[in-house]
Amino acid sequence: MIKILHFADAHIDMATYGRHDPESGLPVRVMDFLNSLDTIVDAAVEEQVDLVLFAGDAYKDRNPAPTYQREWGKRVMRLSQAGIQTLLLVGNHDLSPAMHRAHALTEFSTLQVPHVRVLDKPCFFTPDDLEGLPVQIVALPWVSRSGMMAHLDIRGRDLSQIYEELEGRLMSLVHHWLDEADPDLPVILTAHASVQGAKYGGERMVMLGGDLVLPGSLVRDQRLDYVALGHIHKPQNLNEDAHPPVVYPGSIERVDFGEVEDDKYFVIAEVGKGATKVEWRQLTEIRPFVDRFVHLQSQEGVNDQLRTVLSPQEELADAIVRLVLEYPREWESMIDEAALREYAAEAFEFHLIKRPQQENRIRLPEDQAVGGLTPLELLEHYWKANQTDADAAQELLELAGSIIQGDDVD
Repeated sequence: MIKILHFADAHIDMATYGRHDPESGLPVRVMDFLNSLDTIVDAAVEEQVDLVLFAGDAYKDRNPAPTYQREWGKRVMRLSQAGIQTLLLVGNHDLSPAMHRAHALTEFSTLQVPHVRVLDKPCFFTPDDLEGLPVQIVALPWVSRSGMMAHLDIRGRDLSQIYEELEGRLMSLVHHWLDEADPDLPVILTAHASVQGAKYGGERMVMLGGDLVLPGSLVRDQRLDYVALGHIHKPQNLNEDAHPPVVYPGSIERVDFGEVEDDKYFVIAEVGKGATKVEWRQLTEIRPFVDRFVHLQSQEGVNDQLRTVLSPQEELADAIVRLVLEYPREWESMIDEAALREYAAEAFEFHLIKRPQQENRIRLPEDQAVGGLTPLELLEHYWKANQTDADAAQELLELAGSIIQGDDVD
């Protein structure tokens, strides 16, 4: 058995919210991601794992700032200096769409960092490629659309045909490698891709380009002993209680409000031939997100209603908070935005999104015009457009008729 640490989707420069730290000069949100990365690296070093598998997407895009490259490099160098075999799979956010352009992890190959390998094309590793580590690895990094079209020479085809062709080629390649594999040694498949049946989280907000979707039959092949996936941010095992485990550990921090309910993990796995033990390690120092929505339906105590929806102030402390508020436009003056911001003052960041609603427009039948309708008929259309209760509308209509006709109204 070998002991591996598997994580993915670090996105360490996802500085979407918040302020900068005065001491380091880094955005505080970047420090959140780096703290999670430190926890992962510490675990690898302290528990003396045999192999670290990073399944892609170190950054939010393919052009990270040098400062963020420095911070990522510090953590990878710690693994290298500890003598831990480390495989860095290139993900879609690490890869340039232009042919022959360097990707965001190139420097580790260029500088030949000891014990660190960058996987930027499909490959099959044996123990001879892994300094004698008794394991075999099939690697499928992200393949760009332009790259696959050039490699397969299939320009001009429909995109679905391109993906179908690529899927077939990859299936054949993986099965060929599995046929060649030593049957006495465990085999790990690592891929940065979507897999059929996987549940997406909020990462659709940060994905670039289309998805190649791997078939479930490929990742559940019984000749595999562990499948280390990246690209989907929602943690999940697609082959629960069966062999091999097919694991997305998820992103290492919440990227946006689409992940508000997701806990964050990395995985420690003991991989053996035909038997693998998976241990999910929760990252506990994750910044909380609080996401609330309210549709105001009463004018009574509007600001008290909003504070109640926002939760107690202690739950907002250091959290990234969003309040989405829908209300009739004429109630705008009742909303005390300054008081709400004061209530959420201890939050790391507070977003108030106001969506004032217009009254429903009255749509008349095509064969009718406003000038051709009586006042009572116009009122009837108005109450229908506002979905007024039928009995109440009838009473109002009778009352309006009495007023228009000049009758006495008690």
